[in-house]
Amino acid sequence: MTHYLLKPFTFAAFRDKLHRYAEYRRQVLAEGEVAAQHEVDRMFATLRGPAAHTLPKGLDEQTLRAVLGSLADDAGRSASEVAGLAGISRVTARRYLEYLVAAERAVRAPHYGTPGRPEVEYRPA
Repeated sequence: MTHYLLKPFTFAAFRDKLHRYAEYRRQVLAEGEVAAQHEVDRMFATLRGPAAHTLPKGLDEQTLRAVLGSLADDAGRSASEVAGLAGISRVTARRYLEYLVAAERAVRAPHYGTPGRPEVEYRPA
């Protein structure tokens, strides 16, 4: 057994599993002898399908939407400004903004205004 469906399931879910299994079988028969782990991983990934988007531990979808909303107008904002708009702490805003940068959904750049340390601005990617 490679995969299973739990009842109740939709016809679309059933059809998707059958298509994935057919693709998996096609890959198994086409490959012949598998020589590397990445080939095995690729074939089993065909059965699983695309990974669902999950946030890292400690991040919340609702807070992420609030942070994204504060960047929506394309103006560069600091973590402090985002915190004020989203109603969260500056540290929390920075953690979410850095997650967005790592996920390539936002970009950061230094903003040189007054003498001293530059402030980091975040914009949507």
